[in-house]
Amino acid sequence: MQQIVSAWTAMPIRRQAIVAGAAIAVFIAVLGLARLAAQPGMSLLYAGVDGPAAGEMVQMLDARNIRYEVRGDAIYVPTAQRDETRMMLAGQGLPSAGGGRGYELLDGLSGFGTTAQMFDAAYWRAKEGELARTIVASPAIRAARVHIAHTSTQPFRREIAPTASVTVTPASGGLPAGQARALRFLVASAVPGLTAENVAVIDGTTGTVIQSEDGASAMGPGSDREGELRAAVQRILEAHVGRGRAIVELSVETVTESESIRERRLDPEGRVPILLETEERSSTSSDTHNAGVTVASNLPDGDANADGGRSQSQSAETRERQNFDVSELSREVHRAPGAIRRITVAALVDGVTAPDETGTPVWAPRGTAELEALHDLIAAAVGYDAERGDVISLKSLPLSLPAAEGTTVDSTLFGGLPLDTMTLIQLGVLALVILALALFVLRPMLTSAQTRESALPAPDDTAADLPELPPLPPLPGMDAGTLGDLPALGDFADSDGLEEDDPVQRLRRLIEDRQEETVEILRGWMEDIEEERA
Repeated sequence: MQQIVSAWTAMPIRRQAIVAGAAIAVFIAVLGLARLAAQPGMSLLYAGVDGPAAGEMVQMLDARNIRYEVRGDAIYVPTAQRDETRMMLAGQGLPSAGGGRGYELLDGLSGFGTTAQMFDAAYWRAKEGELARTIVASPAIRAARVHIAHTSTQPFRREIAPTASVTVTPASGGLPAGQARALRFLVASAVPGLTAENVAVIDGTTGTVIQSEDGASAMGPGSDREGELRAAVQRILEAHVGRGRAIVELSVETVTESESIRERRLDPEGRVPILLETEERSSTSSDTHNAGVTVASNLPDGDANADGGRSQSQSAETRERQNFDVSELSREVHRAPGAIRRITVAALVDGVTAPDETGTPVWAPRGTAELEALHDLIAAAVGYDAERGDVISLKSLPLSLPAAEGTTVDSTLFGGLPLDTMTLIQLGVLALVILALALFVLRPMLTSAQTRESALPAPDDTAADLPELPPLPPLPGMDAGTLGDLPALGDFADSDGLEEDDPVQRLRRLIEDRQEETVEILRGWMEDIEEERA
């Protein structure tokens, strides 16, 4: 502390003012940075919220006395309160997803003043809002609007099919065709009578209609059949030859047209009994009749009452009927687009490198047996069918692999710590300011006094051997007695507070106070020297 006071008193007034201003500036800077670092970090609460929902959120934050900042269409809150604030807003139904209202629109309808047309309009508005909320629930979509053109009750126009359109704004990039197809089925499933073909999906960023995928795949709708087969073959080859040492190109030719076949075949040679009937009949009859009147019947002894005769008949009949039907074969086949017509596979694998007799690495292609085994594995992976015309070409040739670019990203010591970049920058600036204050302000002040004390060496005994200097000649206009009127050096030492054993400081202070007399003395010395030289 004594050194600081001594250094401060030894400084000129101008330097003292500069040091004081620098100290005040550094103090203000340190105070500002400390206050800035003490403020809580702000984190994003919600972004991209429409105007009405953002206004309701701001009112809710004001009511709860939560500090917030509005930056464009984003709202920031303190990091420590972000999760709690989100839960609180979610409990109040904020922000409203999709920017529209759902079935709560029907809660405000009264049964007395609402007509059928008003209820239908509110119902379809509510359905559009609910669909928009469901679509926006996906993290890949930032905003969505749904419009449904439903068919009104028209008894004379019953063939009108409903249509719908969906406008979506992706969170980043474009909307994939598979996701657009899912949105079509979502809207079509929510509206009675609506088909996915009558739903149009529009990208709100580019303003273009997202086309549906061409055809259906046997491996699942929207699947990349070529990519899946190529990846399967690539995995098999790289598991044997090594990663990056196999290149696979695969082409799948599919059927793009649909076909419906209905066939009915009759076989006259093939009879099938369908009915067998058997009928049996039997009958028996007998008849007795008197004889006719003859001469004998008139005689006294004639047998007039004798039997005339008896007849008897018996018959049996059996009838069998069997019905046959001709053999018939009916077949109906529907073939949808996407069936595989032909598969072509081209695979290139690297050979093996082995040292020769001299120890030099020599490349050699893989053996025939090894290539045949790999060929069989590829055929099994892609479903090879020779009758279909599939082709598999497998060759072993040297590969020229490019060098790996970039550096590998590894986890660091501070990778798992929740550090804020802005907080680190503020702390770094604060440390630099403190370091600059210590190096450029305090250190010079502490070392200035020591430097001045060690600047002049202490007098030694050799000074007594020096010859005495002749007395100085008197200045022009001044005699020897005039110098006696000047105050002694010791008179200024006490008044200026300087130390008695520092003659250099006393002489310097005397020169500063008597500048005119000092100039006259120096001028006289210079004139005397010039006269002696002349």
